[in-house]
Amino acid sequence: MSTSARPVRLAVAGAATLLALGAVGCSSTDSASTSSTTAKASASSAASGSTGSGGSTASAKVSANDATEAELVAAFEAAGIANAAKWADEVMEYRPYPTDDPELTALQEELAKYNPSPETLQQILDTLEP
Repeated sequence: MSTSARPVRLAVAGAATLLALGAVGCSSTDSASTSSTTAKASASSAASGSTGSGGSTASAKVSANDATEAELVAAFEAAGIANAAKWADEVMEYRPYPTDDPELTALQEELAKYNPSPETLQQILDTLEP
């Protein structure tokens, strides 16, 4: 073997190792994780495309009745809500909610059973629409 071939072989071997490590780090057997990532991207792009009054960016709301669990989790995480998966489960558990109640009163009553802080409850409500 020539001396000039050796650095090329080492570079190829090193690249293959990096690719293998990257594949291991990126692989997931949890489809919910993939869905959550997709939902986060969707929620993020929806939020960046909408503006409220005054031209400021408003966060995208998701449907309390129709959003998937992954979409709820992504929206709650984007809003900075702790235990996003737990709250998404609770929102889904008590569906459907009246569509003519913009305050989501029925949802508020159900979530009150779990004693969320007033801030957490408001964050959840601010993230949802009927």
